[in-house]
Amino acid sequence: MLRMTAVAAMFALAVPTLAAAEEPQHPSGSHPGGPPMARPAVVPHAPPPAGPHGPGPGPHGAQFVYHGHPFNRVHAAPFVYPAGWGYRRWGVGMVLPPLFLVPAYYYAEWAALGLAPPQPGFEWVRYGPDLLLVNVTTGQVVDVVYGAFY
Repeated sequence: MLRMTAVAAMFALAVPTLAAAEEPQHPSGSHPGGPPMARPAVVPHAPPPAGPHGPGPGPHGAQFVYHGHPFNRVHAAPFVYPAGWGYRRWGVGMVLPPLFLVPAYYYAEWAALGLAPPQPGFEWVRYGPDLLLVNVTTGQVVDVVYGAFY
């Protein structure tokens, strides 16, 4: 009888501990009737670095790197994305939608940046802070200059 009482007592002590451990976390970060539960700190994503890996917030007139050479960024009017669009990092081989393959998005001042002229059938297309060299027939991106504009 003593052994059964001891087992029952240990079980009685363990059940509330197990129940508390399995209690689900609530979105508010607390549980009913108790103190707030610890939640991990939310850390915002840092902006992409300047240079060959993406646009950076850097100072006006900062440089970007293209094919290993530094170039001065260009101050341009703010880029207005079409409805439903926002910044997206395009890469070589991706296909730009026909919406952007019109003269309104072509960037004719490529020489001022020190870039080579596009071959026939290709255009430099501005997309936010970046320039994309695009085959205008297929929309395929063949080269990218990240962070050319501020």
